[in-house]
Amino acid sequence: MEQEYISGMGKDSVVPEEIKGWNWGAFLLNWIWGIGNSTFIALLMFVPLVNFVMIFVLGAKGNEWAWRNRTWRDVEHFKSTQKKWRNAGLILIFVIFPIMLIPMMSMMKGEAYEISVEAVRTDPQVISLVGENPKPGYFVLGEISYSGSGGKANLNYSIEGSKSEAEVYVYATNIAEKWEMQEILVVSKVTGERIVVLTQSE
Repeated sequence: MEQEYISGMGKDSVVPEEIKGWNWGAFLLNWIWGIGNSTFIALLMFVPLVNFVMIFVLGAKGNEWAWRNRTWRDVEHFKSTQKKWRNAGLILIFVIFPIMLIPMMSMMKGEAYEISVEAVRTDPQVISLVGENPKPGYFVLGEISYSGSGGKANLNYSIEGSKSEAEVYVYATNIAEKWEMQEILVVSKVTGERIVVLTQSE
């Protein structure tokens, strides 16, 4: 006799063994997936500290919770729907999110970034550390903020020369629309050697 599975009955649901396992849609889309699958415990993603643990709990328990909280026609309907959630999560991570990063990268690579890059590429100590013609990497992390007529920038990016690689840490301030470098720290990725490069905008 074929096993009859019951979904959408909460704790009274009969969960098929074949659907148990990791749910990538729940892991990648967490609270969005939770609303779409009537699994509102996923809203704990908005609670600091709890959210770090919850993302993994959702991945591990997502299939079971979704089966118990919604009514599904059959196992195939469930699997098909969860596969769509997985695909949506992958699209978000590998397509939409990188596209959103483009304007953020453009903002980070503004005047403060350009001044720091020029200072790093022409500093004799940095050239001695990483080699000739050091080039910055694509990604720039940190923040740029403005308050009144001034602002500040905390930036981090990598450089690579003919000999080695290093991390660059920049702190700059903006006064009357003019950026001034307060400190540029270059740290070797190989040896950990630190070089402090100080520059002042002319």
